[in-house]
Amino acid sequence: MTANGTQSPTTAADTGLDGTGPRLVPLPSFGPAESNDTLDPVPRPSPGHSAVEFDFPGVEVGTAEYAEGPTGVTVVHVPAGARMSVDERGGAVGMSYGDRQYTHAVCLAGGSLYGLGACAGVADELRARVEHRVGWMDLKCVAGAIIYDFSARRNAVVPDAALGRAALRAAGPGRFPVGRAGAGVSASVGKVDWSRCEFAGQGAAFRRIGDVRILAATVVNAVGVVVDRDGTIVRGNYDPATGTRRLPHADYESALAGDGPTAMPGNTTISVLVTNVRLGDQELAQFGRQVHSSMSRGIQPFHTNLDGDTLFTLTTDEVDLPTTPSRAGENAVNSVGLGAVAAEVMWDAILSSSR
Repeated sequence: MTANGTQSPTTAADTGLDGTGPRLVPLPSFGPAESNDTLDPVPRPSPGHSAVEFDFPGVEVGTAEYAEGPTGVTVVHVPAGARMSVDERGGAVGMSYGDRQYTHAVCLAGGSLYGLGACAGVADELRARVEHRVGWMDLKCVAGAIIYDFSARRNAVVPDAALGRAALRAAGPGRFPVGRAGAGVSASVGKVDWSRCEFAGQGAAFRRIGDVRILAATVVNAVGVVVDRDGTIVRGNYDPATGTRRLPHADYESALAGDGPTAMPGNTTISVLVTNVRLGDQELAQFGRQVHSSMSRGIQPFHTNLDGDTLFTLTTDEVDLPTTPSRAGENAVNSVGLGAVAAEVMWDAILSSSR
């Protein structure tokens, strides 16, 4: 990588099985376009190019897509329910939640604001599973967030209640589809200019340390680029003329000087973080903020006024952190340490979204 953040040109090897070759997105049209009404899309499985395996009893994941879009839905289902904290940042947040502090499912979807209809489908399916009982203790809470994925396709097909329902019906334990799957099937990154935008997707990572479990998942649809731990730009802001990717700050410097492109609208990274560690409400909220802030290492820039970044942090409240005394007589393994580990798990999830 050069001093201004530009990488060496892409070689023939970059387009091989390692998946680092360019994945340029077609130029958007933004309609008028065909829609659900004209195409009558049918829910289909959305397996991605691979799946991340996870060992987290009581947590299920399901995906479904409309290939006619393509656009899709990803559902993280916790049948027994989980306490939740929500951290939303950026200038274009699109989300819905029934109870900010408790949920049974998190629904992630494409389709921008119209995709919030998928959350209703998840709620409908959960209600059907309790035989439409509507007593207070029978109510099922569904949280949701959406990405703007119209810039990567030439139609107006959106995830709806039927697709949300299909994603929940497909939910099962142990496997999280990654790549162009579910809500990330038309996610894209590096939108300094439409001609440099690349497809990304959804990613996941899992870590088990003793009894502690951490599952991180993210749909990366950012104005920024995806960056590896060694500084390599994995995806986004690809210049076809030079065969290179570069950090957007160089383009923004040119734009500030009146010569160069500016960031394109329509961006959001939506994420879910699940742990089984018991945390107080304040600890849970800070745990989420810590991990959400850490994502700026893997997505540059992040939390901009053109992004609507949201992280749902859940705990199933099953285990306590180890009580290892520190020199100060306090618990050395606290939620800060848990957050530090979870931040690395989330970075792994970001990287798996774009490979």
